Amino acid sequence: MKLFYKQGACSLAPHIILRETGKDFTLESVDLMKKRLADDSDYFAINPKGQIPALLLDEGTLVTEAVVIMQYLADSTPESHLLAPTGDLARYKTLEWLNFIATELHKGFTPLFRPDTPEEYKPVVRAALEKKLHFVNDALNGKSWIAGEHFTIADAYLYNVLRWARAVKLEMSELANIEPYMARVSARPAVAAALAAEGL
Repeated sequence: MKLFYKQGACSLAPHIILRETGKDFTLESVDLMKKRLADDSDYFAINPKGQIPALLLDEGTLVTEAVVIMQYLADSTPESHLLAPTGDLARYKTLEWLNFIATELHKGFTPLFRPDTPEEYKPVVRAALEKKLHFVNDALNGKSWIAGEHFTIADAYLYNVLRWARAVKLEMSELANIEPYMARVSARPAVAAALAAEGL
């Protein structure tokens, strides 16, 4: 398999999950501004959406969208316990968190990374994100992982997005549960390997 990614972007989450599952894969960096690969070929020829991540399976099928890639990987390796089986309520609690992270957190950061976002709008964006991080912090109270008893695909995605919160220096001094959570995730060998591979 081949994962098309950008250093530190949302592709880090499926990159972590690839390593958690022990699957054999390669990495292909994408220049998202130019939509080009390292050999200067057109990324649109591989993924017409032009976004990352994208996972090219061995038989030639392209799977896109981080949450879908992670679900596919988890379901294809049930022994990894990264996502509970269909019918188990724990599965839907994990998917609930995945959707919250995707729609409320991930997309909430987008204006902070866009060069055309008006400066006067950025404090509004930051305040909204900080409020949502309080919700995450409260949800982590007394818990090691966000969606249950053990590490799941939701933790890979949440960790990925919380790294951005640090990068843009959101106010997190009162969020006492997030720092130890980040340390727990960082200590996982798959996470350390993914960060090292991306030069982070």
